[in-house]
Amino acid sequence: MHNINFIRENPTEFDNYMKQRGEQPISNKILELDKVKRETQTVLQNLLAERNSISKNIGKLKSENKDASSEMSKVDEIKNKINNLKELETIKDEELKTILSRLPNIADKTVPIGSNEADNTKYREWGEKPGFDFNPKTHFELGENLGLMNFETASKLSGSRFVLLKNQLSKLERAIANFMLDKHTNENGYIEYNLPFLVKDSALFGTGQLPKFGEDLFTAGEDHWLIPTAEVPLTNMVREEILNQNQLPMRVTSYTPCFRSEAGAAGKDTRGMLRQHQFTKVELVSIVEPQHSQDELERMLESAESILQDLNIHYRIMTLCTGDMGFSASKTYDIEVWLPGENTYREISSCSNCNDFQARRMNTRYKLENKNIFVHTLNGSGLAVGRTLIAILENYQMKDGNIKIPEVLKKYFNNSDTLI
Repeated sequence: MHNINFIRENPTEFDNYMKQRGEQPISNKILELDKVKRETQTVLQNLLAERNSISKNIGKLKSENKDASSEMSKVDEIKNKINNLKELETIKDEELKTILSRLPNIADKTVPIGSNEADNTKYREWGEKPGFDFNPKTHFELGENLGLMNFETASKLSGSRFVLLKNQLSKLERAIANFMLDKHTNENGYIEYNLPFLVKDSALFGTGQLPKFGEDLFTAGEDHWLIPTAEVPLTNMVREEILNQNQLPMRVTSYTPCFRSEAGAAGKDTRGMLRQHQFTKVELVSIVEPQHSQDELERMLESAESILQDLNIHYRIMTLCTGDMGFSASKTYDIEVWLPGENTYREISSCSNCNDFQARRMNTRYKLENKNIFVHTLNGSGLAVGRTLIAILENYQMKDGNIKIPEVLKKYFNNSDTLI
């Protein structure tokens, strides 16, 4: 949610920021509603003061056994005006909130201006692409050839965009998640949580998925939704809280299934595991003081990178442009892993600084001296487990179709060198 004071003081600048995010100029409509709302509040305050004054006079007249009917009629008239104005104030307040709730965050000044992923810029890269003396296969070719990845049965059970992993491949996914959690909790300073996978409307409003992106979510009955990412419950743990300064920074992590309808992905990545309705992910969330959020973004990025570095898999980092960032983000880095079977890079993590955008929606603040200040929130994948499994299959494949086990994962496989 946006700071209305900033819009009042900088309407043209706000419109320019929204234009960078693909929105039409909206400040005039916002300020018109805000003006009506504030004028209504002023009239209400005056009427309340007048009613209180007349009520005191009525009491005085009655104590003196004088006729107070005229004054009582005035009170009734004022009461009707107050009720009408309160109704108007509520209507304008809801209209204002509806508009503001659907506007994306303002991009940080360091974010490149652009309309789509073609305008993203490379931040840095790590490692080298692996060399093969054979034509590398895709992850789904490898998995199906090993008899450990089954899309047909998954489709029979649940429809398209689902997969069954069997035996050693199921074990590999579990090992990847355990490795990530161990790394983030033991070395990167995150506290692990086991979370609900169902959340209420208010939680999804807080992190920005609702009201605008309901079609991307799976509903689970009245006022409950399946989580699209653990960012939602992790961040909302501090919703409507006033934190103490010594509680910050908060760094938390969780391994959960994630559920997405992929409403806008028709025809994209129809083969394999890259785009699923259900997948698992290790999520990282930080709650920090405003002045530390940019440094925290770099720290979170390095934490996510450390997983791929330990796995020795080549990747690059892209700074997303204004037109490619998520709704709640002020700045986002995407980590893109190299997939030799596809001969391309694919996103495996997004790390975002949301500044106070989500905090305003959640009303989450911290106490500093005599003031309550909105916190800054950050989130990132540390990493997407399924896509990490894909990266391991394609980067560690052997000519005979078997898969080498990365050194850091061998302890989960009784120090075996290969998957089979």
